Amino acid sequence: MEPMRITEQIMETAKRLQNASSEIFFIGKEKAETERAYRLALMREIMKLRAEGLQATLINDVARGNVADLLFARDAAEVKFKSAQESMAALKSTLSALQSVLRIQEEAS
Repeated sequence: MEPMRITEQIMETAKRLQNASSEIFFIGKEKAETERAYRLALMREIMKLRAEGLQATLINDVARGNVADLLFARDAAEVKFKSAQESMAALKSTLSALQSVLRIQEEAS
């Protein structure tokens, strides 16, 4: 592979990495917001079930079942965030590999 092409790939990967780092902020914020929504809804549901007089040993399980959609959204946001982190790590590895190839080729010439 010629050095000019490797340099172009390095620049392209660096740009993708920069965009990914900006995007991960928004994904992290979405993750935090879904966590907050789930916890608030769970708390409200627990309070509602207590006020209705549901047996204390059942409250947590029933409340979690009643807000299961929010739990799913929270878990999906967590997976999306972890996936974004893994993608960034892969981009960093690619960038490092390209830089190594370029360095080796420059030393050989």
